[in-house]
Amino acid sequence: MARVMDITEKLTFDGNPKLVIRGKEIEVNADAPTMLKVMALMGNDDPGAKDIVDAYDLLFPDKSKKEIDKLKLGFQDFIVLVQEAVQLVVGGDGEPGER
Repeated sequence: MARVMDITEKLTFDGNPKLVIRGKEIEVNADAPTMLKVMALMGNDDPGAKDIVDAYDLLFPDKSKKEIDKLKLGFQDFIVLVQEAVQLVVGGDGEPGER
């Protein structure tokens, strides 16, 4: 018989993390397939505008995008939003919001 190992207790099923902007919680997709695609897009030293928009489309569910649209972010703030979303999911050296 093939070996079977239950790893359920080793996994977390906490759901997606959220960024808070002006008191609104913005959900970020954190599933592994999505994040692997995002990291491939953002992995080069200088991602272009298309890479950032593609990452945005992957990172945020439609409900979050509607909330973000209401914020009318400038382009630099939009870039910060995407970068912080990636850092929130994959972790980093600093706390979210620190740059």
